[in-house]
Amino acid sequence: MPAFQNNWLVPEWPAPQGVKAVFTTRGGGVSEAPFESMNLGDHVGDQPARVAANRALLAKAIGRRPVFLKQVHGTDVVQLDADTPDGHVADACISTQSEQACCIMVADCLPVLLATDDGRVIAAAHAGWRGLAGTGGVGVLESIYKQLIATRQDGRAQAAIKIIAWMGPCIGPDAFEVGPEVKLAFESVQPEAAALFTRIAGADGKFLANLPGLACLRLEAMGITAVYGNDGSPAWCTVGNASRFFSHRRDAGPSGNGMGTTGRMAACVWRE
Repeated sequence: MPAFQNNWLVPEWPAPQGVKAVFTTRGGGVSEAPFESMNLGDHVGDQPARVAANRALLAKAIGRRPVFLKQVHGTDVVQLDADTPDGHVADACISTQSEQACCIMVADCLPVLLATDDGRVIAAAHAGWRGLAGTGGVGVLESIYKQLIATRQDGRAQAAIKIIAWMGPCIGPDAFEVGPEVKLAFESVQPEAAALFTRIAGADGKFLANLPGLACLRLEAMGITAVYGNDGSPAWCTVGNASRFFSHRRDAGPSGNGMGTTGRMAACVWRE
């Protein structure tokens, strides 16, 4: 079960000394319906002053500046420094510094936090199915892994660099309905991915997809086997836990909140 403290989820993973992380929930902020209350997205229709206040609450809580990306379901990675502005177009970020926090916003997509086992390099990735699948087997996780290795190598053999990962809440395997093109995008690269799709009876070729399972499969293929957090169980599902999580598919759909939108949560990792 996820471990929540003061409304937010604190990752349970063997993080290296000096590496901290948090996943915000919809609680603890100042936004009003339908964004109540800790909405961090500045692109969803919430009042800018309230979004700014929520982001300031997060910065105060973690003691450094969270860098908010403009995520486009792609595979680009940005290396954070003191001058990296909010709104940089990328779906993953990496850092060796302590002044900023790597930050990913989600409302159904899977956030993945990573760190080298010595704590010298941290990273965060936004893994919706498009970014996770990528092109030709190179998705956002492969892109961030390549950057992690390049940043940490310093003459070390690649095999000597160990990476751990934590996966946050996302749309669960019982809620993520997809078409056959999604299944094909994964199983064409890894045939074993087919086992992570369940055909929906009477739904004209639709499947239920296990997004955290697909991410684990990709991570394992790169040798990252120390993976913690989201195991695909109901407690981690953004759709099924409305009081705790924002969910685009639940809230913005025709049977949602009637506003056609929802807030955004954030997964953050930083170095002390």
